[in-house]
Amino acid sequence: MMTYQMTSTAIGLAIGAVILFLVRRDHLHGPYAVWWVGAAATVIALGLFPGAVDEVAAYLGISYPPMLAMVLGLALLLVKVLTMDLERSRQERQIRRLAQRIALIETREPAAARPDRRGSETSTPPGSTERD
Repeated sequence: MMTYQMTSTAIGLAIGAVILFLVRRDHLHGPYAVWWVGAAATVIALGLFPGAVDEVAAYLGISYPPMLAMVLGLALLLVKVLTMDLERSRQERQIRRLAQRIALIETREPAAARPDRRGSETSTPPGSTERD
């Protein structure tokens, strides 16, 4: 029969294995993987040393030890959301700047040199003349 300690350790190891798999397949990039590896390591550590939360809570004067884990988890989630918003803002700013650069480049080149929707340089096929 598996105890909650063994279950927590197994879940942490499974999360760690999935993270490593995703990083190797280039589905999850380094800075994002660090958060998830940290989460997996925390679950493994809590599975191996379940009394650690009780001892830290007693040292800090917290009367109900599970609340320490909940508050720390919530705080880490808030930090994660903040970092994700910062990254998204940075990417949106970069996309906006790139779109502005493309617009400037397109206004500088002559209209005749721009490809039309079919990918050719002009709107009439080569060797033919436009008819009214």
